[in-house]
Amino acid sequence: MDEPDTAAILPEDLLGDRKDDAGLPTATTSVPPSCRCPVPVSVEPVLFLSMFSLALQAPLTTQYLWDRISEDLGYNGSRRSGCSNSSLDPDPLQKEVETLTAHWNLYMSLGGFSVGLVVVPLLGSWSDVAGRRTVLILPNFGLALQAVVYLVVMYLKLPVVYFLVGRLLSGLSGDFNAVLAGCFSYVADISDRRSRTFRVAVLEACLGISGMLASIIGGQWRRAQGYINPFWLVLATNLASALYAYLFIRESVRPDPSARLLSARHYKAVWRLYSTGGISGEGGGALLHRGKLWLYTLCFFLVVAVHFGTRELYVLYELSSPLCWDSALIGYGSAAQNLAYLSSLLGLKAMQRCLQDSWVALVGLVSNITGLVVFSVADTTQLMFTGYCLCFLFMASTPVLRSKLSKLVDPSEQGALFACVACVESLCFLVGSSLFNSIYPATLHFMKGFSFLFAAIILLIPTAIIG
Repeated sequence: MDEPDTAAILPEDLLGDRKDDAGLPTATTSVPPSCRCPVPVSVEPVLFLSMFSLALQAPLTTQYLWDRISEDLGYNGSRRSGCSNSSLDPDPLQKEVETLTAHWNLYMSLGGFSVGLVVVPLLGSWSDVAGRRTVLILPNFGLALQAVVYLVVMYLKLPVVYFLVGRLLSGLSGDFNAVLAGCFSYVADISDRRSRTFRVAVLEACLGISGMLASIIGGQWRRAQGYINPFWLVLATNLASALYAYLFIRESVRPDPSARLLSARHYKAVWRLYSTGGISGEGGGALLHRGKLWLYTLCFFLVVAVHFGTRELYVLYELSSPLCWDSALIGYGSAAQNLAYLSSLLGLKAMQRCLQDSWVALVGLVSNITGLVVFSVADTTQLMFTGYCLCFLFMASTPVLRSKLSKLVDPSEQGALFACVACVESLCFLVGSSLFNSIYPATLHFMKGFSFLFAAIILLIPTAIIG
């Protein structure tokens, strides 16, 4: 860990810009000097606005599905409190509403993921030769089209199956994963190796802060004015993100006018990335290079899967006995969790002054593990907030892992890499959500917080790999 991450496996000429015999940048150079971004803010507003729209609509969509399905089935009750002392059997209609809502959420998630699994690697690899701006603009138009479909369903009271149509249309344009891939690739293009980790951490902080703001605004707005007006904001936010990318984002790669989108070479580039280590993995150090690429991807998968999986359990854990939190305390807990994105960014910047990136990632993982262990035994409000405080650096590990992966590939492969990472992130959501939502009810009878303890044990694996 005392040496730079790739110095031992990459030849020196791959650590800088690639040049031809005349000393000029080649066509595969990601960032010509004239294209370097002169200001500290580049794609951050694009990611902030896109994440804001996603975080605003996701819980509202679930609540709308609940209300529509309840209306269709004639159910007019409310969800029972987890702290209710009632010994009555659960309402069978309520159980059916919960089941159908969960199923439609699953169908929409799988629909978006399956289409994105085909489209996102294509767009990411294509952006390596055609430019990043299109990949930042197109998915936002797809997300805006999804919002239009949702609004039509709400205005006309159409069957909820049309929500799935909206998700598929968004998936065909790359969905939010393409925005992620484009933004992180762009930052990799315009940053040097020394500053890349912090620039990636800034993007991660944008995800958390925008999600926190959307959560605060969405719930209050829905109670005051219903569902339709917030979805108009979702539409406007996606269009604003696309407009910002079109007007203010400078291209970071030299576009090739002959580059075709529908080409098998883009999938071959992704395959080569992980089968041979890509361009920079060819040669004597290919095996070691490919091994590091797979191991860091495995670390990223485990860390993000734990993050997505446990995030859905906090509210359930806090609502039920012995905590029995009300909506105000749950809001404070959610705010504390999202503020950790900002504290992780500040902590990462401070730790980089005296620690290698690998040590920063380990500190972040230790912060996450200790917080999860406290959550697993928390039976008072004080203990629960102690866990949130201990997790104040838990997001410091993911930007380090993204940065390490970025430094392992050639500048001309950043789009393909981050497209793969975005697909892995979607898989993390599906696997983490399914795994922890299955473990939580199955272990309530012997240890209510076992899911958090299990998550802490899983995080020991990436800690060992990085260490």
